[in-house]
Amino acid sequence: MGARNLIPLILLLVFVGVLAVVGFVVYSIVQDVSKNTREKMERKNIAFTKDGMKVQVKEIEDEAYKDRTQGVLVNMWNHTSFPAYKSRLWDMSGSSSTDQKNGAEKRKY
Repeated sequence: MGARNLIPLILLLVFVGVLAVVGFVVYSIVQDVSKNTREKMERKNIAFTKDGMKVQVKEIEDEAYKDRTQGVLVNMWNHTSFPAYKSRLWDMSGSSSTDQKNGAEKRKY
């Protein structure tokens, strides 16, 4: 009779032990993923604090910012073409101003 009363107790202890092991494994995996994610985000200047998330911005000097912006605009202008555009102010084809006057008379509106 004593052995029959011990079997449910042993099964309960085994079940609780399995749950404890599974819980510990899940906890350790979550902690590892959290640590790796935090390290990757800190490399990208993002920090998690108790108050929330803080994003640090790389400082760039005003002159360097203007130089980069102007460089992008100049590159865009140099690589752009206007196939059917003819300016009234200047001739993109390189003809002389006398040709422009003669060409203005030949234009069809």
